[in-house]
Amino acid sequence: MARDLNCSVRDLMTDEALRKRIDLSRYVTESVGLPTLQDIMKELAKPGRDPRERFEAFSFAEGISKIEDLTPGMTRPGIVTNIAAFGVFVDIGVHQDGLVHISELADRFVTNPNEVVKVHQNVTVTVREVDVKRKRISLSMKKGPGSRQEQRQAPQEDKADLQSLRQAFTKQRN
Repeated sequence: MARDLNCSVRDLMTDEALRKRIDLSRYVTESVGLPTLQDIMKELAKPGRDPRERFEAFSFAEGISKIEDLTPGMTRPGIVTNIAAFGVFVDIGVHQDGLVHISELADRFVTNPNEVVKVHQNVTVTVREVDVKRKRISLSMKKGPGSRQEQRQAPQEDKADLQSLRQAFTKQRN
Protein backbone atom coordinates (compact mmCIF):
# COMPACT_ATOMS: atom_id res chain seq x y z
CA MET A 1 0.00 0.00 0.00
CA ALA A 2 2.73 2.43 0.98
CA ARG A 3 4.80 1.48 -2.07
CA ASP A 4 1.79 1.99 -4.37
CA LEU A 5 1.39 5.53 -2.95
CA ASN A 6 5.16 6.21 -3.08
CA CYS A 7 5.34 6.87 0.65
CA SER A 8 6.50 5.17 3.84
CA VAL A 9 4.39 3.23 6.34
CA ARG A 10 5.05 6.04 8.82
CA ASP A 11 3.54 8.49 6.30
CA LEU A 12 0.41 6.30 6.15
CA MET A 13 0.23 6.32 9.94
CA THR A 14 0.38 10.09 10.21
CA ASP A 15 -1.45 11.26 7.08
CA GLU A 16 -5.18 10.53 6.93
CA ALA A 17 -5.42 11.91 3.38
CA LEU A 18 -2.95 9.26 2.17
CA ARG A 19 -4.95 6.49 3.89
CA LYS A 20 -8.15 7.69 2.18
CA ARG A 21 -6.51 7.22 -1.23
CA ILE A 22 -6.08 3.48 -0.62
CA ASP A 23 -8.48 1.21 -2.53
CA LEU A 24 -8.65 -1.86 -0.28
CA SER A 25 -10.31 -4.02 -2.96
CA ARG A 26 -6.98 -3.99 -4.87
CA TYR A 27 -5.32 -5.88 -2.00
CA VAL A 28 -7.89 -8.64 -1.39
CA THR A 29 -6.39 -12.08 -2.03
CA GLU A 30 -7.31 -15.70 -1.22
CA SER A 31 -5.45 -15.44 2.08
CA VAL A 32 -6.22 -11.78 2.99
CA GLY A 33 -9.84 -10.68 3.00
CA LEU A 34 -11.47 -7.27 3.22
CA PRO A 35 -12.11 -7.50 7.00
CA THR A 36 -8.38 -8.05 7.60
CA LEU A 37 -7.49 -5.09 5.39
CA GLN A 38 -10.00 -2.91 7.24
CA ASP A 39 -8.35 -3.94 10.53
CA ILE A 40 -4.97 -2.94 9.07
CA MET A 41 -6.37 0.48 8.16
CA LYS A 42 -7.71 0.97 11.70
CA GLU A 43 -4.30 0.05 13.09
CA LEU A 44 -2.59 2.53 10.78
CA ALA A 45 -4.93 5.24 12.10
CA LYS A 46 -4.23 4.33 15.74
CA PRO A 47 -0.79 2.72 15.93
CA GLY A 48 0.07 0.92 19.14
CA ARG A 49 -3.57 0.16 19.99
CA ASP A 50 -3.84 -3.41 21.33
CA PRO A 51 -7.18 -4.99 20.35
CA ARG A 52 -6.84 -7.84 22.86
CA GLU A 53 -8.71 -7.85 26.14
CA ARG A 54 -6.92 -6.28 29.03
CA PHE A 55 -4.50 -8.77 30.59
CA GLU A 56 -4.71 -9.14 34.33
CA ALA A 57 -1.48 -10.24 36.00
CA PHE A 58 -1.92 -13.07 38.50
CA SER A 59 0.22 -13.54 41.56
CA PHE A 60 0.26 -16.42 43.99
CA ALA A 61 0.28 -15.94 47.75
CA GLU A 62 3.68 -14.83 49.04
CA GLY A 63 5.58 -17.08 51.42
CA ILE A 64 3.98 -20.23 50.07
CA SER A 65 6.29 -21.76 47.48
CA LYS A 66 6.42 -25.50 48.19
CA ILE A 67 4.01 -28.22 49.21
CA GLU A 68 5.51 -28.36 52.72
CA ASP A 69 4.37 -24.75 53.31
CA LEU A 70 0.70 -25.76 53.03
CA THR A 71 -1.53 -26.58 55.98
CA PRO A 72 -5.21 -27.58 56.03
CA GLY A 73 -7.54 -24.60 56.33
CA MET A 74 -5.33 -22.19 54.34
CA THR A 75 -7.12 -20.14 51.70
CA ARG A 76 -5.09 -19.57 48.54
CA PRO A 77 -5.54 -17.95 45.13
CA GLY A 78 -5.09 -20.32 42.22
CA ILE A 79 -5.57 -20.87 38.51
CA VAL A 80 -7.55 -23.75 37.02
CA THR A 81 -5.13 -25.78 34.89
CA ASN A 82 -7.26 -28.77 33.89
CA ILE A 83 -10.82 -30.01 34.15
CA ALA A 84 -11.73 -33.70 34.43
CA ALA A 85 -15.04 -35.49 34.98
CA PHE A 86 -14.12 -36.08 38.64
CA GLY A 87 -12.88 -32.59 39.47
CA VAL A 88 -10.58 -29.68 38.72
CA PHE A 89 -6.82 -29.26 38.99
CA VAL A 90 -5.65 -25.93 40.37
CA ASP A 91 -2.16 -24.40 40.41
CA ILE A 92 -1.65 -22.66 43.76
CA GLY A 93 2.02 -21.84 43.23
CA VAL A 94 3.74 -24.79 44.94
CA HIS A 95 4.92 -26.64 41.81
CA GLN A 96 2.24 -29.30 42.33
CA ASP A 97 -1.36 -28.82 41.25
CA GLY A 98 -4.05 -29.56 43.78
CA LEU A 99 -7.32 -31.35 43.11
CA VAL A 100 -10.74 -29.91 43.83
CA HIS A 101 -12.95 -33.01 43.75
CA ILE A 102 -16.30 -32.49 42.02
CA SER A 103 -18.02 -32.75 45.41
CA GLU A 104 -15.95 -29.77 46.64
CA LEU A 105 -16.55 -27.43 43.69
CA ALA A 106 -19.61 -25.64 45.05
CA ASP A 107 -22.11 -25.52 47.88
CA ARG A 108 -24.57 -27.23 45.55
CA PHE A 109 -24.62 -30.52 43.65
CA VAL A 110 -22.45 -30.35 40.52
CA THR A 111 -22.76 -32.89 37.69
CA ASN A 112 -20.24 -31.30 35.34
CA PRO A 113 -17.22 -29.27 36.54
CA ASN A 114 -17.46 -27.13 33.38
CA GLU A 115 -20.66 -25.65 34.84
CA VAL A 116 -18.60 -24.08 37.63
CA VAL A 117 -15.16 -23.23 36.22
CA LYS A 118 -13.17 -22.82 33.02
CA VAL A 119 -9.48 -23.53 32.31
CA HIS A 120 -7.27 -20.50 33.18
CA GLN A 121 -9.93 -19.10 35.52
CA ASN A 122 -8.70 -17.43 38.72
CA VAL A 123 -10.22 -19.12 41.77
CA THR A 124 -9.89 -19.08 45.54
CA VAL A 125 -9.45 -22.47 47.18
CA THR A 126 -9.13 -23.82 50.71
CA VAL A 127 -6.56 -26.51 51.46
CA ARG A 128 -8.34 -29.60 52.83
CA GLU A 129 -5.49 -32.11 53.06
CA VAL A 130 -1.81 -32.25 52.17
CA ASP A 131 0.06 -35.52 51.56
CA VAL A 132 3.68 -34.42 51.16
CA LYS A 133 4.98 -37.97 50.67
CA ARG A 134 2.60 -38.70 47.78
CA LYS A 135 2.65 -35.06 46.57
CA ARG A 136 -1.13 -34.73 46.71
CA ILE A 137 -3.08 -31.65 47.65
CA SER A 138 -6.82 -31.82 48.28
CA LEU A 139 -8.62 -28.50 47.81
CA SER A 140 -12.14 -27.12 48.16
CA MET A 141 -13.98 -24.25 46.55
CA LYS A 142 -16.97 -24.43 48.89
CA LYS A 143 -17.79 -21.22 50.73
CA GLY A 144 -19.27 -22.27 54.08
CA PRO A 145 -17.84 -24.65 56.68
CA GLY A 146 -21.23 -26.27 57.35
CA SER A 147 -22.29 -26.52 53.74
CA ARG A 148 -21.39 -30.21 53.38
CA GLN A 149 -23.70 -31.16 56.24
CA GLU A 150 -26.47 -28.93 54.90
CA GLN A 151 -26.22 -30.71 51.55
CA ARG A 152 -26.53 -34.12 53.24
CA GLN A 153 -29.64 -33.06 55.14
CA ALA A 154 -31.45 -31.57 52.16
CA PRO A 155 -32.03 -34.87 50.29
CA GLN A 156 -33.37 -36.50 53.48
CA GLU A 157 -35.83 -33.64 53.93
CA ASP A 158 -36.86 -34.04 50.28
CA LYS A 159 -37.42 -37.79 50.86
CA ALA A 160 -39.66 -37.05 53.85
CA ASP A 161 -41.68 -34.56 51.78
CA LEU A 162 -42.01 -37.07 48.95
CA GLN A 163 -43.10 -39.78 51.35
CA SER A 164 -45.79 -37.47 52.82
CA LEU A 165 -47.06 -36.69 49.32
CA ARG A 166 -47.23 -40.41 48.46
CA GLN A 167 -49.21 -41.14 51.63
CA ALA A 168 -51.64 -38.30 50.93
CA PHE A 169 -52.12 -39.47 47.33
CA THR A 170 -52.67 -43.08 48.43
CA LYS A 171 -55.32 -41.95 50.96
CA GLN A 172 -57.14 -39.98 48.23
CA ARG A 173 -57.18 -42.97 45.86
CA ASN A 174 -58.65 -45.26 48.55
